Amino acid sequence: MAKKELTVEDKLKALYELQMIDSELDKIKVLRGELPIEVKDLEDELVGMDKRIERVKSSINEIEQEISGYRGSIKDAESLMMKYKKQLDEVRNDREYRALMKEIEDQELNIKLYEKRIGEAKKRLDAKKEALKKFEEELKQKKVDLEIKRTELDKIIAKTEKEEKKLLKASEKAKKNIEERLLASYLRIRAKSRNGLAVVTVTRDACGGCFNKVPAQVQLELTMAKKIIACEHCGRVLVDPEMVGAAQTEEA
Repeated sequence: MAKKELTVEDKLKALYELQMIDSELDKIKVLRGELPIEVKDLEDELVGMDKRIERVKSSINEIEQEISGYRGSIKDAESLMMKYKKQLDEVRNDREYRALMKEIEDQELNIKLYEKRIGEAKKRLDAKKEALKKFEEELKQKKVDLEIKRTELDKIIAKTEKEEKKLLKASEKAKKNIEERLLASYLRIRAKSRNGLAVVTVTRDACGGCFNKVPAQVQLELTMAKKIIACEHCGRVLVDPEMVGAAQTEEA
């Protein structure tokens, strides 16, 4: 048996029903506000801060190893100096003496160089540790902020989740009653509308979406429901309020 062709009035009623359902879903989104985005941004920020802290810790470890290496080199230089000084007691001529003194002087210079590098490394280490402390304090505060926002969002979700699931199911069901081309047009208009309205009634002779005046002739055509009519100013689909049983305005 062939599927019954929907009249324009049937199509408009189906569109209006879908709009009413989606508008209720929009109200839930408004209630949640920017919280979902803020929570996601904070979560991403925490991931970035964790990575930054790990990089700083890695740098601190490298500098500490560098300092440890210099200290090891100083010990090696001191051991060589002791060795050369002992050998001074056994020298047999001036040439050997001068050679040993030159080695001792070289190790003294090496020790001074290593000590200088240790001092420079310690300054870098202090700066890194200070940065780490600052980052960890920021991370701690961000975690507190995230927990507050998550708790707030969870409360709102708990309050609206049941209704949202019901509306989402109703929205999907309503979409099945609308032909594909018309539904695509509805979704396109809704996406670019600031208030999410794609289908509106004419209220007090004005478009319920942009509030521009709707000519009397257009209003008459709406009551006849012979074709789908869009507002000449905003492009929203217009419907006769009496046809859909809207006494006043659901858009206000």
